[in-house]
Amino acid sequence: MMIQAQQIHKSFGTLEVLKGVDFSVETAEVVAIMGASGAGKSTLLQILGTLLTPDSGSLLIDGTDVLRLSGNALSAFRNQRIGFVFQAHHLLPEFTAQENVMMPALIGGIGTREARKKADALLEAVGLSGRSTHKPSQLSGGEQQRVAIARALINNPAILFADEPTGNLDTRTKEEIHQLLLQVRKDFGQTLVVVTHDPALAALCDRTCHLQDGAWL
Repeated sequence: MMIQAQQIHKSFGTLEVLKGVDFSVETAEVVAIMGASGAGKSTLLQILGTLLTPDSGSLLIDGTDVLRLSGNALSAFRNQRIGFVFQAHHLLPEFTAQENVMMPALIGGIGTREARKKADALLEAVGLSGRSTHKPSQLSGGEQQRVAIARALINNPAILFADEPTGNLDTRTKEEIHQLLLQVRKDFGQTLVVVTHDPALAALCDRTCHLQDGAWL
């Protein structure tokens, strides 16, 4: 089992966002989480990705009790074991596509030469080998998302979390990114958890879970 979350509760002030959520994902499984805005999808994803701490509950990721980690140990675990793809890309505008992809590897202590080699291979894998020296402002929205996916993969994480990864893209580009995300599982063996409003993306996943008012339907 790659993810085992039990009785996850999270409130912000008096607003109870997650009401005792259980969630498990097998290794190399692709799971979609759907629900209306405000259902708690992104909050759950941030907790699963160790970006947010639940008020109570337990969370094992690849056998590690991540709620017992803190500080540098938690940062190192996140850097090495988890990849993130967000709707807004979050690319650094002053750096090239190659440099953006290299960043997590450099943070993880990989040498510049090896990081560049890995970045180039991943940019080729996502169909951007000819765009490695371009900065984000010189790339389309779909190309920026491809860079973000390559960046998320550079440390060969066990899990890839994607939050509305195609929310801002046109229909054709959405379909291309959908196929790319599934190809990631095929080529790299990642477990993939996707928060989405897009039924076309959910239909491509192994299963879909529906969240409503902080609990599963």
